[in-house]
Amino acid sequence: MKAASVKQLKDELKHRSPEELMELCLRLSKFKKENKELLTYLLFESESEEGYIETVKNEMDAQFEQINTATYYYIKKSVRKILRTVKRYIRYSQNKETEVALLLYFCQKLKSMYPPINRNRVLQNIFDRQLHSVKKTIISLHEDLQYDFNKILDTIEQ
Repeated sequence: MKAASVKQLKDELKHRSPEELMELCLRLSKFKKENKELLTYLLFESESEEGYIETVKNEMDAQFEQINTATYYYIKKSVRKILRTVKRYIRYSQNKETEVALLLYFCQKLKSMYPPINRNRVLQNIFDRQLHSVKKTIISLHEDLQYDFNKILDTIEQ
């Protein structure tokens, strides 16, 4: 089965009643966890972006506490998993400020980890890539936000 294009789906959804749209959304939410998470964000958390950021930060804290620090292998696997989760939450929001705030927090947590990440090339590369991504995104923000985020970025880089 070939999936329809976004335009075709949009045109078809215009002809559906609100009850049918609700049924389609609920049915869609049953298939994948990501669909349910996106609907949760859109319905409950999109009005309060600050609350959403705090929720994601708390989840990140919990995940960083659960990392097995016995070997760098386990640390790398856990850090990649956390980063995948954070990127998924950023994709839900599609807000540049949220992206920068969450990635900066991720970098702060990664930098403050023990054992230090600078002893492992892969972890250091993950850290450097995220900092580079943050720098590129900061440029597109408002000047006041750029200043605030650049101050945080400078403290992380030192």
